[in-house]
Amino acid sequence: MAKKVTKVLKLQIPGGKAVPGQSLGPVLGGAGINIGEFVKRFNDETKDRVGDIVPTIVDVYEDRTYNLTYKTEPAANLILKALGKDKGSGKPNTAKIGTLTKAQIQAIAEKKMADLNAGDMDAAIKIISGTARSMGVEVK
Repeated sequence: MAKKVTKVLKLQIPGGKAVPGQSLGPVLGGAGINIGEFVKRFNDETKDRVGDIVPTIVDVYEDRTYNLTYKTEPAANLILKALGKDKGSGKPNTAKIGTLTKAQIQAIAEKKMADLNAGDMDAAIKIISGTARSMGVEVK
């Protein structure tokens, strides 16, 4: 018989650098997860993604075991990395922070395709382009 899921946690943690501090401790402790064990397992499994934000879905079962599912880095972070910037524009309609080509947008969409709610690559490119425009990035 399958285990019953009691909680689903959605976390965004730096890859390979999780620490049992203010941000993780209360969330994991409230779900009944051993924080030290979680941090060690997460850091071991994401050591190849150091420097990336790793969206993680934690399915917590009634016997306090858990399953980790890792997603690709958020589209906004991928766009900022492609531009070499730290943050998006505060006024995206008037103040632009950079320009991305269609090829760069397509590369980001291909990387992110598994996590997007898109039926084909054209729809994925439109989603990524919209995210870029809302951050103050021009798409050429």
